[in-house]
Amino acid sequence: MPVRSSLFAPFRAPARRLAPLAGLLALAACSKNDIPIAPPEAPETVVVTKAALYPEGLQYDAAGSRFLVSSETAGTVGAVTDNGTYTEFATDAALVSSVGLYLDGSRNRLLVAVSDPGYNTARSTPATLRKLARLAIFNRDNGQLVRAVDLGALLPTLNHFANDIAVDAQGNAYVTDSFAPIIYKVDLQGNATVLLNNPQFVAPAGTFGLNGIVYHPDGYLLVARSDVGALFKIPLSDPTAFTRVTTTGLDLTGADGLRLQDNNTLQVSTNAQAKVQRLTTTDGWGAAALGGTFATPPQYPTTLAARAGTDGYVLYSNLNALQANQQPPVSQFTIARLRFQ
Repeated sequence: MPVRSSLFAPFRAPARRLAPLAGLLALAACSKNDIPIAPPEAPETVVVTKAALYPEGLQYDAAGSRFLVSSETAGTVGAVTDNGTYTEFATDAALVSSVGLYLDGSRNRLLVAVSDPGYNTARSTPATLRKLARLAIFNRDNGQLVRAVDLGALLPTLNHFANDIAVDAQGNAYVTDSFAPIIYKVDLQGNATVLLNNPQFVAPAGTFGLNGIVYHPDGYLLVARSDVGALFKIPLSDPTAFTRVTTTGLDLTGADGLRLQDNNTLQVSTNAQAKVQRLTTTDGWGAAALGGTFATPPQYPTTLAARAGTDGYVLYSNLNALQANQQPPVSQFTIARLRFQ
């Protein structure tokens, strides 16, 4: 046995010395890409410098690491990185004034509400001025037009302003009309119908009625009426059975963009009030209470966008300056991270 021990001892020692070397070789074989890197912190503000852009709609495209913004004057859709760099995403002639946006990521499409309030002098025409309501659908990857759907043609004698968009689980799109008391429905094949037309949504001439809209996964829409600061709950199974959400003690005048933060939390941008209000419910949006506010500069905050790791972002559109024909035109537009108080 002693002889056997002395014969094998030289072979055991190298094995012990090779163990650290094997670990080093394994580490060296790992690609640097295998080491997790924390994503950059979402910025507090993103400032877009582009004279007379006047964006109304906002979405965040996580796959492309960019915001998407509309334009009431240029009739384009732009992409904005966190450092504020602006590039054109879509410039199709179907865009006159691009208003609300909805990024339907699972179907790789961007939906755009298109109207003609007269601010895009290059594309506005007497036939479309305050008559145009269109849904334009673009490929999210390359900005190519997939389909343009004429909504105003369903009721051509009325004035129209397609404003905001929601999409349900089946891919049906719902579009509000601020100049007519109408909510449109457009299916995945592009077939347009009137979901709801009701005198309770009529706003005085020259004012905005129906505006922001979101789809709730329990099968209904929540819709804002700007001029009176009202919220409505519209069941898709029976749209005519809609109800007004009780908002006692709240002032939602100028309600614009809506964002459903979770099933019981709704963000409401109230543009003329220069703030975003966070509402909560305990009864499935029969009633709502205030759960926080975010004050903005007097720059007409319009729409809201979700972004992972944050409470979302709001767009300072400066549309009040556009409506007042302020000169020179505004050249900087801010996308601000929400911090509710």
